[in-house]
Amino acid sequence: MDTYAPFGPCIVTADEMPNPHALRLWLKKNGEIKQDSNTSYLIFDIPTLISDISSGITLEAGDVIATGTPEGVGAGRTPQEWMWPGDVIEGWVEGIGTLRNPVVAI
Repeated sequence: MDTYAPFGPCIVTADEMPNPHALRLWLKKNGEIKQDSNTSYLIFDIPTLISDISSGITLEAGDVIATGTPEGVGAGRTPQEWMWPGDVIEGWVEGIGTLRNPVVAI
């Protein structure tokens, strides 16, 4: 959907990220940490994901494999939490940086 799944602030190549299975990541909503985890908790490691996906889909340079999200999503909280216009969402991955997006009404 338009406006969904932003990427950034940059993309790094495999040689810049020697161990993608040991990266801390967090997500904040309005400055409050909502998710804080590590890629070491991925259910399937990256080679397994690539092998499985490429068994049915031709992967090409530039393709993105979205692996999901750690615990802490708003729908899974009690009470549930949602994003509203005016909120600011920040996502950070070790070795890549922070992506900061305001939530706006469309």
